[in-house]
Amino acid sequence: MKKIVGTILLNILLSILSWAQSDLRVSQNGRYLVYQDGSPFFYLGDTAWELFHRLNRAEASLYLKDRAEKGFTVIQAVVLAEHDGLNDPNAYGATPLINHDPSKLDEGYFEHVDYIIKKAEEYSLHIALLPTWGDKLFKAKWGTGPEIFNRENAYTYGKFIGSRYKNQTNIIWVIGGDRNPRNETDDADVWRALAKGITEAVGGNDQALMTFHPQTASSVWFHQDEWLDFNMLQTSHCADTQVWEKVSHDYGLSPVKPTMDGEPMYEEIPVCFDLKNGYADPNDIRRRAYLSLFAGAHGHTYGCNNIWQMYAPERKPHIHATKPWFDSLDLPGAKSMTFVRKLMESRPMLERVPDQSLIINSPESYKDRIQATRGNDYAFIYSSSGLPFEVRMGKISGEKVKASWYNPRNGEVSDAGTYRNRGVIRFIPPSTGNSEDWVLIVDDISTKFQERN
Repeated sequence: MKKIVGTILLNILLSILSWAQSDLRVSQNGRYLVYQDGSPFFYLGDTAWELFHRLNRAEASLYLKDRAEKGFTVIQAVVLAEHDGLNDPNAYGATPLINHDPSKLDEGYFEHVDYIIKKAEEYSLHIALLPTWGDKLFKAKWGTGPEIFNRENAYTYGKFIGSRYKNQTNIIWVIGGDRNPRNETDDADVWRALAKGITEAVGGNDQALMTFHPQTASSVWFHQDEWLDFNMLQTSHCADTQVWEKVSHDYGLSPVKPTMDGEPMYEEIPVCFDLKNGYADPNDIRRRAYLSLFAGAHGHTYGCNNIWQMYAPERKPHIHATKPWFDSLDLPGAKSMTFVRKLMESRPMLERVPDQSLIINSPESYKDRIQATRGNDYAFIYSSSGLPFEVRMGKISGEKVKASWYNPRNGEVSDAGTYRNRGVIRFIPPSTGNSEDWVLIVDDISTKFQERN
């Protein structure tokens, strides 16, 4: 009898979960994203802001296929795009709104958006969907506008777009668009109105998965808002940013919510937007990923300066784009994201916590940083430039541990010895230098994790 009742209750629960607009939700511990059945979901995003606006269907399919093959799980894209997205037509000659009216959608434009979202679903990709870029709310010194939103029409637009995609389960809603709400304005309330319209259209806050894309941190304005399921940071494009501090700040907030870097330094962008500083390189890209993830982020977003704008020879390059988007798909930073996901999914993900007590000390320098994270029976320790470090043992289970070196550049694993799980042990990575970052993996030897490497 108990077994029958349990089966009935499980079926009821699964039925309730199936009503959710998104096939994802926040994990029970509030730190990660999971599928509705509770299995872990690793958010590995790619930044494709101009995807709907600039690519035709064949190009979009090529791009999505490539990203799926590299292991990306989320594509971040904007409906009302940054680069004159209200006036400059898409590949099929359509613009999104009639007379710039957020209550009057152009069917031709949105049919193209529909196609790309469904094509992404075919490749098992989620779309982190920004209904609008922020310069449609206010321009400040960025963007081309025009400024069309207020509280009333933002809510209406939210209802329209929410209703259109309420049955599309591969959407993660992203309010905001590279703009912080200004002080002493109603900006935050306009964004809230947009969120309200969407959530009402899809059936409530518990039906949609939603965050906010800021210039700094969503938690500053919206952490207490019920619609904000997880926080998003923008650590941006300057060098030596202490990303671990920004992630740690959000990780420590109450109520507990997942957090992540949704716009870190892009590959092949001038550092701090200034050519005098040179271009960001693959080492910068890898560091941002591992330092933020090991500090407690649930996922990570990659970006490329040539790809977010879908630069092509017939278009004006922005921020000194170096080559067309289709020639940028295989840049080394993008390829290395495959190995980020491989490592993070190789051990029980939902129990993982940041733990700097594993190491004796860590430099505050971005390039020399040592960052540590662990589960119950494993630990990962990242050395940004391959510098030696000392580890306090006994932080994970097991009388003995197996140590391995994980190469973030190619995903290869090499033996680093077997040790008693006590005292302090000094580890020296296989190589040292700006492009020689390493992850030390420490496993309770009884788990046999190392056999899966």
